[in-house]
Amino acid sequence: MLLEVEESQLVLVDYQGRLMPAMLDGPAAVANAVRLLRLAALLQVPTFVTEQNPSRLGASVAELQEPMTAANARVLSKMQFSAVEEGLGEWLRPPPKPVQGNARSLPKHLQKASAGSERGTIVVAGCEAHVCLLQTALNLLEDEFDVWVVTDACSSRTERNRDAAFDRLAGAGAELVTTEMVAFEWIRSAEHPDFKAMQALIK
Repeated sequence: MLLEVEESQLVLVDYQGRLMPAMLDGPAAVANAVRLLRLAALLQVPTFVTEQNPSRLGASVAELQEPMTAANARVLSKMQFSAVEEGLGEWLRPPPKPVQGNARSLPKHLQKASAGSERGTIVVAGCEAHVCLLQTALNLLEDEFDVWVVTDACSSRTERNRDAAFDRLAGAGAELVTTEMVAFEWIRSAEHPDFKAMQALIK
C-alpha cells in the first residue's frame, strides 16, 4: 500500500505556458510539479512530460524546464487529450525484447522474452485534472498500471471540475496522494542517504 521508488515512473501532464494562468492555484501546482521532478532526478525515477497541442498552448512553463532536464524527462507532444492514445503506454512499458540465443535451447513453454520496463507504478499529476489528466490516468488504469494521482500538483480552472476528477479517479481505482506522501514513501527512512536532500526539496 506504499509507493515503491524502484517500481515508480513519473508522468506530468500539460503544465503549459498558455494554460497555467487560467488554472485554480496554478502556481502551487507548478511548485509541486517542480518538487516531483527534482525528487525523480534525485532518486533516478524515469520521468515523462506531456504537452497538449504545444503550437497553440506553448511548451511546459519555464519553471519546469531546468528540472525536466535534470530528471532527463522525455517529452510527448500530443493532440489527443489522453496521452495514452498518443503512445505514452509504450514509453512506460516498452515491448518485450525477443529471446536471444538458440531458440531450441529451451522448451517453448520455458522461453521467456526479456521484459521491458518492470516499473508498473505511475505517479501522475497535471492539468486540467478533469480533462487530460483524467483521461490519461483512466487509460493507464485500463492498461493495468497502478496509478497514483498527486492531488496537490493537479489543477483545473474550477474547484468543482478538479474535485470531480479526483472523485472519479478514486472510484476507478487510482490512489490519491500528495507531493509529501510521494517524497516520504519513495525515501522511507531518515537513514536514507538522500533524506536530507529530499527534506530540502519539500520545505
